[in-house]
Amino acid sequence: MQLGIEEQEPGTMPHVGLFVTCLVDFLRPSVGFAAVKLLEDAGCTVDVPQGQVCCGQPAYNSGNSDGARRIAEQVIEAFSGLDYVVGPSGSCIAMIRKEYPEMFKHDPVWHSRAVALAARSFELMSFLSDVLAVRPTPVRFDATATYHDSCSGLRTLGIKEQPRALLSHVDGLTLSEMSDTETCCGFGGTFCVKYPDISTKMVSDKIANLEITGADTVLGGDLGCLLNIAGRLRRLGRSTRVFHAAEVLAGMADRAGIGESERR
Repeated sequence: MQLGIEEQEPGTMPHVGLFVTCLVDFLRPSVGFAAVKLLEDAGCTVDVPQGQVCCGQPAYNSGNSDGARRIAEQVIEAFSGLDYVVGPSGSCIAMIRKEYPEMFKHDPVWHSRAVALAARSFELMSFLSDVLAVRPTPVRFDATATYHDSCSGLRTLGIKEQPRALLSHVDGLTLSEMSDTETCCGFGGTFCVKYPDISTKMVSDKIANLEITGADTVLGGDLGCLLNIAGRLRRLGRSTRVFHAAEVLAGMADRAGIGESERR
């Protein structure tokens, strides 16, 4: 069993590589900065390897296996030598943990490296709760929020209670669960592009259920889902705010929410 942060010997805190993810890098960098703050507050030394690229999931899911393997090789190289790889996305980390070893199963050299990387790769909420066992630095966020469970984080990595446990320490925040919190929001990467009508129906159902809770804020751990939900909320003219859970936990949710104009 891993020690909690306060029980670690000085000088033994982990050296973590932040896997930023494409969506965070291009669309919501504040999630990356929040992840760095949470990790550093927990005593980690954080690097953001410059050689990192996409996890390769879009290529892999589209059948471009050779392209996905070349991308995976870059990721494995970029994060070599670090104690852990941590990302604010269950979807991307699930790709590294579950699919990379499968992709290289016929290549002994790369398979060994992929398995090693998979074993030390964690989604952010899971890393803070399951590996470091930390209690986040006290912050305040006055809101009634409902939490959306992303498919990859929930079903592939078993992330369910970890974000809720961390968020329970946020002053002023009340969590109000919606009835279908484990149901897909309809994003699904390229799914929302290939099947827009089905995707729109799914996210509309999600919004109808979250509104029943009376929540004024939606939280989650995967930016793809949150962008999808926020986009639909804005198109419907709703004022419900959307944040990544890392932004709230880091005390960095005092800016415009996802999909909002910075000038409120």
